[in-house]
Amino acid sequence: MAGESLAVAYRRPSELVGSLLSLQTAGLHPRFFTGFLTAARPAAVCLTVLADVAAADFRPEYTGYLRDPVVTCGGDRLRFEVLSGCCGVYARLDVLPEALDGEIHARGTTNVDINPELYRALSRIGGKDPLRLSVGPDDLTVTTLDAHIVEKKVPLPSRWLRGLAEAGFIASGLDPRAELTGAAAASLLQRMPPRPNRDVRWLVPAGRSVRLATGATPAAVCLPGPHRVAVLRPLLPMTRLVRLYGPPATPGSPPFPSGWELELPGVRFSLLLSPGVDRGLSGEGALLTRLDEAEQLADRLGWDGTVDPDLIAQANGMTTEQVRGALAALAMSGKVGYDWADAAYFHRELPLRPELIADLNPRLVAARALVAAGAVHPGPAGTSVGDYLVHETAGGELGCTCRWWVEHRGTRGPCKHVLAVTLTRAVRLTGKEDT
Repeated sequence: MAGESLAVAYRRPSELVGSLLSLQTAGLHPRFFTGFLTAARPAAVCLTVLADVAAADFRPEYTGYLRDPVVTCGGDRLRFEVLSGCCGVYARLDVLPEALDGEIHARGTTNVDINPELYRALSRIGGKDPLRLSVGPDDLTVTTLDAHIVEKKVPLPSRWLRGLAEAGFIASGLDPRAELTGAAAASLLQRMPPRPNRDVRWLVPAGRSVRLATGATPAAVCLPGPHRVAVLRPLLPMTRLVRLYGPPATPGSPPFPSGWELELPGVRFSLLLSPGVDRGLSGEGALLTRLDEAEQLADRLGWDGTVDPDLIAQANGMTTEQVRGALAALAMSGKVGYDWADAAYFHRELPLRPELIADLNPRLVAARALVAAGAVHPGPAGTSVGDYLVHETAGGELGCTCRWWVEHRGTRGPCKHVLAVTLTRAVRLTGKEDT
C-alpha cells in the first residue's frame, strides 16, 4: 500500500507582529535527543528486529514490504514503534534512561526509514562498540565506528496511523499473565512452527515457564499465528525476562490479542499480536464517537513521559474513570500509546488532524451517512436503521440483526448500524453533531 502524507496540525498560525515574523514549525526544537546509547548491542539488535517486523507480512499468501519506524523522544527515554506490513503485529523498542548518555533537548515525534545501509551498520555493532543517535523532527542520524547515516523523515502511511492508534487502546486492556526466563522463551519458540500458518496455540502459566494447551483456560494467553513470534529469536540470547500479557480467558474463549515484553540490558522490546493472521489490529469502534472529548483532554496532557490519570482528574475536576475513558478514546487518535511495564499511557506527538482517524474508519463513515440520510428510527422493540433492528442484548450492550453483528457478536467492534444509533443518541443528549 502506497504511503501518503498526512496533514500537519500546527499549534498556532504563523503571524507578523509589528516588524517581527513568527513562523510556526511542526518541531519543538532543532533536535530532540543527541548522545550515545550505552546498551549499544541490545539496542542495535532490537532496531534490526523492528525493521524485520516492519518489512514482514505474516499472512501465509503474502510477502512483506518495508515500512518505517515512528520515533518518539519522551521525558526520559526514546521509543521506536512499527507495524508489520499486514498491520497484525505492533512492535516497540523502549530505550530506557539508564541506556541514554546524552542530552534530551525537547520532546517530539518523527518517522524515518531504516534502509538496508543502516540495517547493515546496526547488524555489525559489537558488545563494546559505540552507537550515537541524533533525533530531530525531520531526521534520524546514526553514527557507528564505520558508518554515519542520516535518515530523512518519510510519509506516514494512513493505515499505520489507524494501527498505531488501535494498538495503544488494545494494549491497555491486557494484563500480565505469565513470566518466562530468556532460556524458557527460547525453548518455547523452538517448538513453534517456522512456516506461516493460521494455527492458534494457548499458553498456560507453569512456574517460570508455560505449557501448551489445546484451548482456552483461566489465565491462558492466546498465541494466534505462532510463527509470528519467531521474529523475537535474535533477542533471546540477551533477554533476562519475558512477560506475557492478555485479557481474561475462560473455557471456550475465542482467539484474542496477546502481548510479549522482553527485558534486555538497558532496553525493553514489546510485541502485540492481533487475534489472527488475517486480522489487523482492531479496536473498539464505539470509542471513535468520543474523539472530541479526547482531543480536549489532549490539550491538558502537556509532554510528560507518562500520563497519570489521577493527577489529570484532580487538575481538571474529573473523575479518574472519566479520564481513563477519555484516554482510551485518545489512544484511538494516535496521541497516546500504552506501556505495559509502567501500566501507563505515554504521549506521542503525531502531527495529525483530529478528524483524520475517524475518517479512516469505514464503519464510522458509513454510520454518519446513515444518520445524515435519516435512516435511524427509534421504536418500541428497538431502533430500526434501514432494514435492520438495533436492540439491547442480555448483557446490556447494543446488538443488531445485520450479518456483521450476527457473525462477530461485538468481538470486532460495533457494526455501522449500532454506531449510527450511538451517534444519534449522542446528538440528542448533547445537542452537538458528530463531525
